[in-house]
Amino acid sequence: MGEAKRRKASGQDTPRKTSGSGGKWMIIGGIVVLMLLVMVVWWVTLPPESTSDALPDVQADAEPFPATYDSVAVSIGDPDAPVVVREFADYQCPACARFAPASKRLREEYVDSGQVRLVFYDLPLTQHEWAREAALAARCAADQDAFWPMHDRLFDNQGEWSSSSDPVGTFARYADELGLDSQRLRRCVDTELHREVISQSVGVAQQLRVASTPTVYVDNIRLTRPGWAQMQAVIERELAEQQ
Repeated sequence: MGEAKRRKASGQDTPRKTSGSGGKWMIIGGIVVLMLLVMVVWWVTLPPESTSDALPDVQADAEPFPATYDSVAVSIGDPDAPVVVREFADYQCPACARFAPASKRLREEYVDSGQVRLVFYDLPLTQHEWAREAALAARCAADQDAFWPMHDRLFDNQGEWSSSSDPVGTFARYADELGLDSQRLRRCVDTELHREVISQSVGVAQQLRVASTPTVYVDNIRLTRPGWAQMQAVIERELAEQQ
């Protein structure tokens, strides 16, 4: 007797084939739920926008920023200013170029009035081909009392020199345009005259575990979203607390 006839005779139903589609949809559903959970965690932990009322603050156990580190950076402003802003930046970093107008506005509105001292740390990242040469160019311009004009020129024209096959020649042209001795600047860059101090600046970043640019501190408060709105708000809060 065949199997079908035997089952019919014994009153047993023929077993139905189970489909694998149910398990497939369970897997897809699990993936969707996991993705939603990841998105929720990302949204909850997202730092506030620079215009948010949730401003960053100093941690309860945070140590003051070691002022001795500033000797390897470039400073502008009153040494006794009540607030100190420190920036770690890479001249070839696009985000740093976007932050540069805020730095310039800071100098105009707070540094010039004696309320803030600005300290600039070089942090040329290894993935940027000409970042170290640009840092050298700015330091060499400082030898001719033109660090900040060259600093601004490098960020304003980042797209030009960063794609050049001869960025040092471009830096020399900027020196000419700024009224500097371009041959002196070129020799300074070519011989890497300021290589050691730039390396020391990078060392400070490593000690503080600063790995991205721009990283900005207002006193010892690290900004979550470096930009003019958040930076100004934290500065104003710091100034008000000192009155």
